[in-house]
Amino acid sequence: MTPEVVVCGEAMLLMVAEPGIPLERARAFRASVAGAETNVAAGLSRLGHRVRWLGRVGADPAGRSVLAQLRADGIDTDHAVVDPDAPTGLLLRDSHPARGIDVQYYRAASAASRLGPGELTGESVAGARLVHLTGITAMLSESAHRAVLRLAELARDAGATVSFDPNVRLKLGTPGRWRERVAPLMDLADVVLAGEDELELLGEPGPGPLLVVKHRDKSASCQGIRQEPFPVTAVDPVGAGDGFAVGFLSGMLRGLPYESCMREAAAVAALVVQCANDTDGLPHREGLERALAAFAGAETVHR
Repeated sequence: MTPEVVVCGEAMLLMVAEPGIPLERARAFRASVAGAETNVAAGLSRLGHRVRWLGRVGADPAGRSVLAQLRADGIDTDHAVVDPDAPTGLLLRDSHPARGIDVQYYRAASAASRLGPGELTGESVAGARLVHLTGITAMLSESAHRAVLRLAELARDAGATVSFDPNVRLKLGTPGRWRERVAPLMDLADVVLAGEDELELLGEPGPGPLLVVKHRDKSASCQGIRQEPFPVTAVDPVGAGDGFAVGFLSGMLRGLPYESCMREAAAVAALVVQCANDTDGLPHREGLERALAAFAGAETVHR
């Protein structure tokens, strides 16, 4: 398969507690896949794009489960590395609509952290129109940071657009470390999708990339276009930013004007937060079209 989109990053087994139950009290968990890049991969694949995932998992049941779930979403994992000497990362979290979510990562010395630039080749991105990266991978280890730099270089050589989401997670490093390692990556991208708070931490990129800003009030802006969030009842806010990236990048790949890209981004994000894990709300094309029509109808009634 020649991919339209290539993503590279960490994939973990996600165990989500039953909704509303604090993590320490939970007894029932549901398994799925976690990882900012894998969320974007799943979303773009469901919307009809040919997607390849690059990364590493352990030779363990969690790794086999992760790869099986990626393949079930139609994602090409032929270039994935299965590491016999390191485990697949694990993420435990609870799920609440109106209070802070308890997130526990078990990723130290994981297979994903052993990603290195030597594993990435021009063949893995050949034919791709878009390569999507996040700051999370760069923060996993020094070798993973070099791998991100290498992939950006390969994407440029292949003529692919590079999109980048800082996806700041301070559990992975101090603010200073994020500024040192991740801020320069924004200037290697063609499209940067970043939260307002992330830009305050990292600084804004130079004049090169297209900058899409996700604001604290859940609106977003790009090129003078302001997109308000669609009014939905949120079940779980985790994954909203990745869903936003899915909608925007899909629209961009289809040549839509930025206003339409922003609208689709907001719609996918609104669908994601109505479900209790990162990926259940990611729509297929028909579901997104129905949601956009419903949101448009609600706006008409409101006016």
